[in-house]
Amino acid sequence: MGVGLAAFVLAAALLVHLWQRSFGVGWFIVEAVCCLAGAMVVTWLGWCLHRLLESVTSIARQLKQDGEANKLEGTDAEELADAIARRIDRYRQKQLSLEEHIKQLQIQLQLAQRQKQNTDAIIYSIRDAVIVVDEFNRLLMANEAAGDLFGFDYKDSQYSPISKIIQQDKEEFTTFLSKSRINKSRASRREMEFVDGDRTRTFDCIISCVYDKREQVCGTVAVLHDITREKEISQMKNDFVSHVSHELKTPLASITAYAEMLADDEVTDEKTQKEFYSIIQSQANRLSRLIEDILNTARIESGLIKVDKKPMSLTILIEEQLGMIKGYAEEKNIEIITQKPIIFDQVYVDHDMMAQVIVNLLSNAVKYTPNGGKVSIETEVDEIAKAVRAKVSDTGVGIPQDEIEHVFDKFYRVKANNKQAKGTGLGLNLVKQIVEKVHEGRVFVTSTVGQGSTFGFELPLAVNEPAAVTG
Repeated sequence: MGVGLAAFVLAAALLVHLWQRSFGVGWFIVEAVCCLAGAMVVTWLGWCLHRLLESVTSIARQLKQDGEANKLEGTDAEELADAIARRIDRYRQKQLSLEEHIKQLQIQLQLAQRQKQNTDAIIYSIRDAVIVVDEFNRLLMANEAAGDLFGFDYKDSQYSPISKIIQQDKEEFTTFLSKSRINKSRASRREMEFVDGDRTRTFDCIISCVYDKREQVCGTVAVLHDITREKEISQMKNDFVSHVSHELKTPLASITAYAEMLADDEVTDEKTQKEFYSIIQSQANRLSRLIEDILNTARIESGLIKVDKKPMSLTILIEEQLGMIKGYAEEKNIEIITQKPIIFDQVYVDHDMMAQVIVNLLSNAVKYTPNGGKVSIETEVDEIAKAVRAKVSDTGVGIPQDEIEHVFDKFYRVKANNKQAKGTGLGLNLVKQIVEKVHEGRVFVTSTVGQGSTFGFELPLAVNEPAAVTG
């Protein structure tokens, strides 16, 4: 019976090993099956031993009864019964020890199952894409992020070859995964770009090989972290530095050139000198505005700017700023059309910041409107939406449709209108920052090339707030 039992255990272990090799079952499953098989064998052995002990006990009891019945004076039967009883006690102790061992194995199995469940839960909850394959590049585990990225059902694709479940346009990943396993790399890293609809996403891919006790590769783990936003921010920073450098150099170059000519006495007549002084002053003012716009944008984006909001009439606020651009409009013979003040158009705003918004929109309208054109500004109250809207319309050159969505971007200037007027590309971005980020409103624009543009903004209505007296 012992030989048969050993053969049974050996055959079970061999079957489990072959199962693991054939179907890619993890070592945890193998150990769990082995523990369960061992527990079954021990239980069966204990049951057989228990039956044997019952039989021996019955025989010993019968012998003792027979000895007493025959009034045996000798002690052979009693000694035999005692020896058998002691042997039975020892076997019973061994049986109890085996039962305790079975309980320990069951506890360890439960702990292992709980640990596996916790590990699975952690992997499935990770936002990064995680893929685990065996030594034959068959999928062992993947989370939802990986399924969404590579286009497969991560629950129903287990034990499938990784090359068959990942789309062909992402075969760069499968190739990298296979090479890392073949090279037995502890950790390999590479940036990969995948097309997702109408955009390209960039991932930081880290692949690590998993080793068994014999230092053989038994699997590979891949983690893909989406760094698209980080790349975009980095590019925006580079573009920002590039644009700022260019915009700062332009007025500085003019100031330096005209100042050098004046310092070298290259200009002798008073009229030309005044002209040069005027150019220097104009470029210095341009430089000052540029720096101030950059600082204000940075303060708003970082949340460090001080905001002093008070309720006031938007129409009256607009009337205050019209005086700043009337002279500029008269130089180009441009008519400014306004409306009568609305009684209940109060908004809760920072006076100076909103004044800058209005001036930027009005000056842009005048700047890009040819001589003899018109610029109109109006406000309206939407009682249903509890909002106040302001619109600045012009009869200027207009904006191409494919560029409208970019006009509020930092440092962006419409290419077709670059020759029409000079600018830094920060004015409209600052308008957007002030309206949307500081005052929780929104900006909008409509335009037709050759007919003109309408820029506007919408702010929440200051309900039941008394208007501040300005002026």
